[in-house]
Amino acid sequence: MARIATVHRVPMRHPGDVSGVAALLDAGALDPADIVAILGKTEGNGCVNDFTRAYAVQALSVMLAGRLALTPEAVAARIAMVMSGGTEGGLSPHFLVFSVRTTDAAATGALAMGTAFTRDFAPEEIGRMPQLEATAAAVRAAMADAALTSPADVHYVQIKCPLLTSERIAAAEARGATVATHDTYASMGLSRGASALVVALALGEVPAGALSDAVIGQDTTLFSHRASASAGVELTRNEIVVLGNSASWAGDLTIAHAVMQDGIDLPAIHAALRGAGLDPGAGQLAPDHCARLVALLAKAEPSSSGRIRGNRHIMNDDSDINATRHARALVCGVAAAAVGRTDLFISGGAEHQGPDGGGPVAAIARKEA
Repeated sequence: MARIATVHRVPMRHPGDVSGVAALLDAGALDPADIVAILGKTEGNGCVNDFTRAYAVQALSVMLAGRLALTPEAVAARIAMVMSGGTEGGLSPHFLVFSVRTTDAAATGALAMGTAFTRDFAPEEIGRMPQLEATAAAVRAAMADAALTSPADVHYVQIKCPLLTSERIAAAEARGATVATHDTYASMGLSRGASALVVALALGEVPAGALSDAVIGQDTTLFSHRASASAGVELTRNEIVVLGNSASWAGDLTIAHAVMQDGIDLPAIHAALRGAGLDPGAGQLAPDHCARLVALLAKAEPSSSGRIRGNRHIMNDDSDINATRHARALVCGVAAAAVGRTDLFISGGAEHQGPDGGGPVAAIARKEA
C-alpha cells in the first residue's frame, strides 16, 4: 500500500473561525485522524504580540479534540499547527489542512510530507546553536517520515519556532542564564534564522563548519533555498513540516519551488508554477490552471540595503508599520497577480531563507488529468 497526501484550502472569517474545517469533517471529506499539519494565515500584526496565532491554534485544538477523543493539549502536541500572522495588502486569511492516509492506489510519484517536533527550548537556547542542533535531528526525522531520501526531492520545509518574551527573558536571567537578545522582536528573527539554517544544513546547502552563534541573523550569504520559518509566542518548541515529491507516494498532487531574488521577482514565481505543471504564460494563470493550484507558499523580506534593483524603498525606515508587514503586502501583490488569487501563504521575516531581500516560493498543484 502507498500513502497519499491531500491538502484542503479553507477560508476563515476571523482567527477563531474553524467552521470551514469542521464542515469538511462533518461531510466526511476529511478524517480527523488523518490530519498531520495545519498551516494558517491569520489577520494579526505578525509581531511578538500577535495572539491571533494562539487563538487559531486553540480553536483548532478544541474543535479537533472532540472528534479525536483527545484533550486540546494532546491535539496540539500531535498535529503541527503553523500559524503565520499578518494578512497585509490583499492577503486573505485561510487554513491549509494537510492530511495523510494509506491507499490501494499505485505509487506513481506524488506530493509527500512528513512532520516532526523538537523538545521544548529554554529561553537561552532560542536563536543559538542548541536550537539549531536539536532541530537538525527533527528535520531529518521529518524527511524520513516522508520517505524523502534525497535532498533533491525536498521542495519546502516549513518550521514554526518560538520567540523570547520579557517574561521568558526574566526567567532565564533568574537562573543566571543569558539570552541571545533582550529585544523581543529581534528574537523572532534569530529564531527564524537558526531554524532556516538547520534546513540549509540538512539539505546540503551550507556546510556544518560554517555555522555558529555568530552567523545566525548576521551572515546573509548563508541561506536555504527551501526553508520557511515563522516565529510565534504560542509555543516553545520547533514544529517541522517537510514537503517534497516521492516515488513511493500516490495521488494527483505535486510540488515545485524556486527562489525569489527580491520582492518583485515574478519570473521566480512563474518558475515554481511551471515546475508544478501550471502555465502562467507571460502573466497570470488561466482559470483552469488557477483551479489546479492548491497552495502557493512564499517568504517575504525587505532587503537590508534599502534598495530594490537600485531604487530606494522605505520599508526599514517606517516607524509606524513594521518592515515585514510592508514586505508581505509587496510579495502578496506580485504573487496574487501571477496566480489570480489572494488566499496565499505569504510569510514575513526571511532571515537565512533565500538571499537578502528575496525568499523561497513553492507551488502545490493537482496534476493535469
